Amino acid sequence: MRISLTADHNGFELKKELLEYITSLGHEAIDLGPYQYDSSDDYPDFAKIISTNVSQKETDRGIMICGSGVGASVAANKIKGTRAAVCHDIYSAHQGVEHDDMNLLCIGSRIIGIEVAKELVKAFIEARYTGEERHSRRLSKVLDMESEFNKEEHLSDLQKRENALNQEIEELKILNDKKAFQSRALKFSGIGIFIVLFLILITSLLE
Repeated sequence: MRISLTADHNGFELKKELLEYITSLGHEAIDLGPYQYDSSDDYPDFAKIISTNVSQKETDRGIMICGSGVGASVAANKIKGTRAAVCHDIYSAHQGVEHDDMNLLCIGSRIIGIEVAKELVKAFIEARYTGEERHSRRLSKVLDMESEFNKEEHLSDLQKRENALNQEIEELKILNDKKAFQSRALKFSGIGIFIVLFLILITSLLE
């Protein structure tokens, strides 16, 4: 199984240990960063990376570590197709997969140590979604909610783009009207000068 991992600065050290542990279990551990410790980095940046990775099935499942696991979970679930949960007990780590098809495990390095983290990761990786009717029915409802929300967001974005486009069209119309007015004014001013010069010429001839 291909397992991707990421973390913010709080989970940087724990991530390194879990990468080795997952490899020792015979799985492929994919490090999505960070690759250097940065005390000022932000968990949403890494949540976006791993959620996109997992939701697009580039890896089978993912693990993200922050201070409590909460921020990672909140941010990760903003990406469509991600089913992330904070788990600090063995039951939740496997039950989340078996019943809810959880694909991203979030843990807090300030809450648990390496040994508990290993147990959670092992339970998470070994668990399989049962696909039982009751779980499938509930998961379908969750996916419907996700699709409906994203559809509304998509329509909202389209409306915003349409409004922006209409505004640009109106601005172009105004600009074209101004240019047309200036062109006509220049044309008439040219005719006026010609008439004045013509009258001067006629007057001089009459004299």
